[in-house]
Amino acid sequence: MSLAEWFLTASERDNPHTRIDDIHAGDQAWSTGNSVRAVVHGRPYYAELHERIGGVGPGDRIYLADWRGDPGERLTDDPASSLAATLCAAAERGADVRGLLWRSHWRHFGYQSEYARFLGEDLQKAGGECLRDMRVRTLGAQHQKFVVIRYAADPGRDIAYVGGIDLCHSRRDGIEHEGDPQVLPMPPAYGPTPAWHDVHLAVQGPAVYDVETVFRERWEDTRPLTLNPGRVLSSLIQREDETPNALGRQAPPPPSPEHATAAVQVLRTCPRIRPMGFDFAPDGELSVASAIVKVLGRAERLVYVEDQYLWSTEVGRHFAAALTANPELRLAVVLPMEPDSEGMGAVVQLYGRSLALDVILAAGQDRVALFALSNRAGLPVYVHAKVCVVDDRWASVGSDNLNRRSWSSDSEISCAVVDERTGPSGPAASDAFPVALRRELVAEHLGVEQDAVPTEPHAIFEAMVAAAAALDAWFDGNGRGERPPGQLRRLARPELSAVQRRLARPLYDLAFDPDGTRGLDRSL
Repeated sequence: MSLAEWFLTASERDNPHTRIDDIHAGDQAWSTGNSVRAVVHGRPYYAELHERIGGVGPGDRIYLADWRGDPGERLTDDPASSLAATLCAAAERGADVRGLLWRSHWRHFGYQSEYARFLGEDLQKAGGECLRDMRVRTLGAQHQKFVVIRYAADPGRDIAYVGGIDLCHSRRDGIEHEGDPQVLPMPPAYGPTPAWHDVHLAVQGPAVYDVETVFRERWEDTRPLTLNPGRVLSSLIQREDETPNALGRQAPPPPSPEHATAAVQVLRTCPRIRPMGFDFAPDGELSVASAIVKVLGRAERLVYVEDQYLWSTEVGRHFAAALTANPELRLAVVLPMEPDSEGMGAVVQLYGRSLALDVILAAGQDRVALFALSNRAGLPVYVHAKVCVVDDRWASVGSDNLNRRSWSSDSEISCAVVDERTGPSGPAASDAFPVALRRELVAEHLGVEQDAVPTEPHAIFEAMVAAAAALDAWFDGNGRGERPPGQLRRLARPELSAVQRRLARPLYDLAFDPDGTRGLDRSL
């Protein structure tokens, strides 16, 4: 099997200005010889991050980018393990600590950009640097979530974390889904400590260099961190650092771990911004969308998805095309049971979901199964993961949701993974990353050990359907008898009135899910 069948080539990335593929041979746009593992849920991710950062010293480097960073969020149960304290201690030990956090919208709209400023002030006092980044489209976001740690004396330990888990409140939940004690506001249906399901990747090997290049390109870009006159003035008044200091020379790619067989492609959404675009993507980069569309064209048996949204006709039609082209294909999708907002905001979110599902269900009918998650207390689990696994051969995990915003308007990053041993036919190796990822997630949702998860694609689909039916029946019977195992509930297509649809459409198009390709010579 040629990896170019599953990955984008450098030409297909369609961004000649980036350096991300400079170290790859020819038209290759991926790294081989990597080790990749999933870190499921915020609690184990934070604990590992705390341990890793606690081990850095002089000459080591920590680069991070995020949608949000809450200085007081604890990485472990220890009150002294806050994000700010952990990063500041690393800087004080001589590590080079740099961060880019989104300078978000006005706090009266529910955003907390000042927390990013507080983290920057703390880190600057310790000798590091964390800046607020407003280089986004109007109503867009810097949504990338990744951390790169490089060890000067031992590059074999270098690691990159990429995925959906933000460094902020509400994310430190575990497999028990009891929630993070440090919460962000959510609708009452989620309870006082909302349960949170999320996924990140831990990558070791040459691909760490590729993820680091993503950070360096953004850090070194010559576009000012903000061109908004009001924000420029407030930064001057607050004496906020808005000038990134130079980074040291980039070290060569780290070596491949022993027996590592994962090929990794780093994908991005970089919107085209006017009047002044990014140096590394003046016309934007839509490789996240391009990669998913390409691999859906190869789907044969099972596409497994976990996503926060799944919105828009534009996104839905690519899944519908795959279902239409192959009558043997099944699609299993895990989504939030309830939106993350109330009132009209919830209606707009359900409207976006209905647009995608209208075309997907018309094409796939009973070959499509929609699921939500419920914890042991019977409360919904908020699905924040961004995961797609195609036929156990290709998997992606990142910050990108399946909607127009993530595919064209916000800044996103994901890693696509294919095992180098995967042949043109037959099952993938049982320890290949896409297999291991899908098996771990489905095992949690079914409430079984991993070795009890079926291996045949259609059997996986049917097991999920049966588990959800059993749990739904238990809830419908008011919880009589022993609760069936697992977390899965069947999720219905949203039913909205004609009035709700009319009211939702302008808000959806303008603010909730803008299409960043409008007016350009490309489309989703």
